Amino acid sequence: MDLNTITAVAHPQTRAQLPVWTAGDAWLAGGTWLFSEPQTHLTRLIDLTDLKWPALTVTENHLSIAATCTIAQLDGFVCPPDWRAAPLIGQCCRAFLASFKIWKTATIGGNLCMSLPAGPMISLASALDGVCTIWKAGGGEQKIPVIDFITGNQRNRLTPGDLLRRIDVPIAALKRRTAFRQISLAPVGRSAALLIGSLDGDGTLTLTVTASTVRPIRLSFRGVPDASALHAAIAQQITDDLYHNDIHGQPLWRKHMTLRLAEEIRRELLGAMP
Repeated sequence: MDLNTITAVAHPQTRAQLPVWTAGDAWLAGGTWLFSEPQTHLTRLIDLTDLKWPALTVTENHLSIAATCTIAQLDGFVCPPDWRAAPLIGQCCRAFLASFKIWKTATIGGNLCMSLPAGPMISLASALDGVCTIWKAGGGEQKIPVIDFITGNQRNRLTPGDLLRRIDVPIAALKRRTAFRQISLAPVGRSAALLIGSLDGDGTLTLTVTASTVRPIRLSFRGVPDASALHAAIAQQITDDLYHNDIHGQPLWRKHMTLRLAEEIRRELLGAMP
């Protein structure tokens, strides 16, 4: 869609060249949402592509994912064989149910910053202990775990002029055993519940609940709980007001599916234990 109110497009090549943020500005990365509907409040776009951030960088301790990394780039990344959680990348990418055109354009950072409950990159990064690095509008950096970055439906911790730079995923998290469950009301529909379980080397089970809730929620257990303990923990930590309500699923159904998928994950990971 044409954005007829835009009068300027900035192309910074370094952080020092980022223009001073003013009302009417918007960051432009993939633009798949930005150009999908009228944005009459915007007058200037700040194009991030000329910053040329490396899409994916593996260090000794982290997989660093640039905010401008596309879904296609992440999905095409060849993971080392000891990253047992690697299948989650493809599973979460396919939870978009988007065309190849979207895959080649939409960015990881854009998915996080939109902060929709069904954002599958939020699910992936939350489940793998991802940490956001944010360039603050006034200078400096701030690090926020992804699980805390999203605060509600289309709400997050960014303030005007803040820029999400990257997401760092610990290598240790990528070596965990994981289980993935996702459901939608329609065969080609937005996720109504997306749950990821992971099993650490010491037997700690972590369950990350997304899509069915307005923000990511993590539950942790020292050892795999029995079915009743899991049910009780979900009922206690995910109160009814946290379940999302829209045309893709009503809260009561989302709650039911959360409990059902959590039990499936519990059984799968329990069966994987030595």
